[in-house]
Amino acid sequence: MKIGYEAKRAFLNMTGLGNYSREVIRMMASNYPDNEYLLYTPKVKTNNRLGFLSGFAQIKTILPKSKLFTSWWRSRGVVADLKRDGVQVYHGLSHELPIGIHQTRIRSVVTIHDLIFMRFPQYFGFVSRQIYYSKIKYACTHTNSIIAISERTKTDIIELLGTDPAKIEVIYQGCDDSFKVKQSLKRKTEVKQKYHLPDHFILNVGTIEPRKNLLVLIKALPLLPHVKLVVIGRQSPYFKQVRQYIVANGLEKRIIFIDNVQFDELPAIYQLANVFVYPSRYEGFGIPILEALASGTPVIAATGSCLEEAGGPDSLYIDPDDENALAEKISLIMTDSVVSQTMVEKGMQYSAKFEEKKLAAQMMGVYQKVLKHA
Repeated sequence: MKIGYEAKRAFLNMTGLGNYSREVIRMMASNYPDNEYLLYTPKVKTNNRLGFLSGFAQIKTILPKSKLFTSWWRSRGVVADLKRDGVQVYHGLSHELPIGIHQTRIRSVVTIHDLIFMRFPQYFGFVSRQIYYSKIKYACTHTNSIIAISERTKTDIIELLGTDPAKIEVIYQGCDDSFKVKQSLKRKTEVKQKYHLPDHFILNVGTIEPRKNLLVLIKALPLLPHVKLVVIGRQSPYFKQVRQYIVANGLEKRIIFIDNVQFDELPAIYQLANVFVYPSRYEGFGIPILEALASGTPVIAATGSCLEEAGGPDSLYIDPDDENALAEKISLIMTDSVVSQTMVEKGMQYSAKFEEKKLAAQMMGVYQKVLKHA
């Protein structure tokens, strides 16, 4: 089979959608090496997260012939290249498909990660919402199959876009294998010293923006004497509001903000943490939760979207506006070793549900199904 991928984010995005794109490409090439995989991207950039590409002769990168009008090439012109290259299945890895692909014999699949811009429009500008809606509606209307990364996202696609449920398959994300590897004492000590991490701490990972709801975790700190918090993520204007609360409540010495952690350092940080807290109001899936579980770190997350799908039945959950309940659950994990160890063991067992071979087989099943009905 000759499979094409929309690979812009695989090359240019170092976080969420980029991680998903790279993981799908690597996962499929590793588990189904007899296929040919063509990566269509408007440009490439040095990216140590793509080092795996050199190990696969069956993966090829395709660039536009001209460096001009690359946006047009991605959205429309690439169709001619797909036909030229004999692509049988084209997978839009992040919400969109090129215009006109449905008028060819090429079968298409699109991954929809979330419809947060429709559930929480206040977090997005008017123009951005219109662009997102136009691209996603077009893709969902004209694709042969939709992959939703959670049951919550599937429900949103059906409810908000009026899509036929039979057209949608739920295939969860996995996380990088590095999180499953027990880090050596030496490695953890190096990372701990580099970032001046405390001996015991709560961990939060994610962009510091309103939807991620860091403030509820900050508000829980005064209820947890002497407990420290480590926050890893890029700061948005919302950080000003968070900072004001921290200063007003004298919490400056209890919180460490880090925004430039190397990806290969994250497993050590997860494994050093006592508990991982992810109070986001809404997610398509919540990959940091899975990273924490695979690392052997107890998880507390918020209710209201799909985080129970990522965290499983043995993680703990709170209302995203209830700092009191959050403080109680953090205290329980940090003071009760039996509860903590049980959560670690059951969390690691649950994370096996997202094992690579299972996910790759599900993905290949979708590709084969759309070809079969060509």
